[in-house]
Amino acid sequence: MDSFAEQELLAQAQRGDRQAYGALVGRYQQSLFAVCYRLLGQRQDAEDAAQEAFVRGFRSLAGFDRQRPLGPWLRQIATNVCYDLLRQRPSTTVPLLDEHDGFDGRSGGWRETEQAQIVRERQQQLWQAIRALPPHYRVVIEMRHFQELSYGAIAAQLNLPLNTVKSHLLRARKLLLERLGPESE
Repeated sequence: MDSFAEQELLAQAQRGDRQAYGALVGRYQQSLFAVCYRLLGQRQDAEDAAQEAFVRGFRSLAGFDRQRPLGPWLRQIATNVCYDLLRQRPSTTVPLLDEHDGFDGRSGGWRETEQAQIVRERQQQLWQAIRALPPHYRVVIEMRHFQELSYGAIAAQLNLPLNTVKSHLLRARKLLLERLGPESE
């Protein structure tokens, strides 16, 4: 979908056209799910959070400035939904494995090279370490390293002082290094 088509859909959605908003949802569904899955670690929770983010987005769409890109705005809503959920529940560690990782469709079985297994195990350790972080650290890691937001943008979106964001990131990275060991440096 090109930018002009998205702007037209956005204008229609702002006028209350649910089908137009549905088309926008289709465009951003995977990226919102990815944000939610990285933060929550469970498929069902991520699907529910992404759905809630789209509902909140639709409710707030009338006030959205069409000069801004829609994707980052929706991802921020998703991040906020997940952050709210994380603060309400105890921290859990959930391995991040797709049910198709290592599956060879041609032979109908599981086949994985030693190198691929090492990479997969290391990635799983990283995700477990991220999920073990307190919610406020997990969210700043998500926003900085996965959404690639600036420190200032993170501070503004979380309503935190800039130095607090920097401090959270520093502490989160330090905890990750401690949990992952010297191999991660």
